[in-house]
Amino acid sequence: MTEYYSFKMPTSFLRTPAVAALLAATTCTFTSCQHAAQATSGSPAAATLAADGTNAGPGVVRPVVVTQPVRYDTDDPAIWVNAKDPAQSLVIGTDKDSDGGLYVFDLQGKEVPGKTVHGLKRPNNVDLAYGLKLGGQPTDFALVTERETGLLRAFRLPDMQPLDHGNLAVFAGAPAEQRMPMGVAIYTRPADGAMFAVVGRKTGPAEGYLAQYRLADDGQGQLAMTLVRNFGTWSGKKEIESIAVDNELGFIYYSDEGVGVRKYYADPAKGNAELALFAKTGFTEDHEGISIYKTGPQTGYLIVSDQAASQFRFFPRQGTAADPNAYPELKAVPVAAHFSDGSDVTNVPLNAQFPHGLFVAMSDNKTFHYYRWEDMLGAGVKAVQ
Repeated sequence: MTEYYSFKMPTSFLRTPAVAALLAATTCTFTSCQHAAQATSGSPAAATLAADGTNAGPGVVRPVVVTQPVRYDTDDPAIWVNAKDPAQSLVIGTDKDSDGGLYVFDLQGKEVPGKTVHGLKRPNNVDLAYGLKLGGQPTDFALVTERETGLLRAFRLPDMQPLDHGNLAVFAGAPAEQRMPMGVAIYTRPADGAMFAVVGRKTGPAEGYLAQYRLADDGQGQLAMTLVRNFGTWSGKKEIESIAVDNELGFIYYSDEGVGVRKYYADPAKGNAELALFAKTGFTEDHEGISIYKTGPQTGYLIVSDQAASQFRFFPRQGTAADPNAYPELKAVPVAAHFSDGSDVTNVPLNAQFPHGLFVAMSDNKTFHYYRWEDMLGAGVKAVQ
């Protein structure tokens, strides 16, 4: 059974001294995080748009790496952590177009030769998971939504070889306009290692907007999936794209754009009741990318893109001591990435440049930005030591 500790990260890293020290240093109670955040929160200074299409100005956090540009339109990244050598980890990112692609970058932001997949039909979001048994072998893989075909596409990591027969159709039986997948996240159930894809779409019904599929080997070493439920409320205001899963706590979060972030159980056996709707105020326009940075078994941060403001808003992963489904905002962080949609984060020490983890955000100038975690966290909340 493959377990997970950090969002999109295998638990084997917990046994390394570097990560053990990281977790010891970052674990904090909600109260201490809240007090520190209160000292640094407030409206960030107004940013200005620089000549390169990124935000600049007082308080704007700058990336330490910017990737080479894609052809068309960056949308969503995912971080693959190399278990044998974290310095060789990769960032996988979508290029959203009818002739789109799934790009592969190294930690220096360089496209890895021969790895990028071209010819995808408007790939939107990507997620990845570790250790699914395919062909009898534990397999890391990326799963991407292909909006114009109504399919999920799967690729083995790190070689990016296809793992599907082009038959992973989603929202079967729905009207054509409701079969265009956008968001995707993978849930790995700790109890038995079962993996599920949680998929959103461009438009759909007010109830049952998301679909959840069980992932397994099709008997030929390729990916197969079986629908287990439709769930999730949609306000009808805009759309639902960003989805994130907390494997250890067992929750799904998704952005109902222009309304807030909704929370559900990730295990379909626990039912379809909505547990929370938060982040309802303060956002300039759309709620977009959601990432989860974990500082301990139950603590950390939910990080949500306030797209039109080019900033990310932090919320306590664990809720509050009084109510685990209450999510007061801790702080807002303005970033250089402009009009950012998708994001991802890991708490794994990767190299000398990212000793406390990596936060990746797309920018609408065809690039992805790499940020040091300690720069995103800031001086107001205790950083990793």
